[in-house]
Amino acid sequence: MIIDFSLGKIIVTVHEIQCRFHDSQLVLTASMDDISCFHQGLVIVADAGTVRWSIKLDNPAQLDALLQHTGIQAQ
Repeated sequence: MIIDFSLGKIIVTVHEIQCRFHDSQLVLTASMDDISCFHQGLVIVADAGTVRWSIKLDNPAQLDALLQHTGIQAQ
């Protein structure tokens, strides 16, 4: 599944999420086990211990699509 957002694309597979940014070669990747989602703020957080990143989505529909596709429970 691919979700377009203002900064790039979020690519969701069975095992991981990748965030690819339009204007750079930056790609953030995290295992599904390390992902949390938050309705308040429309944020995806990857926390794998020593590595942590977060992405703010543009609208609730993007977060809802991600949650439906992955089965992650948002907080």
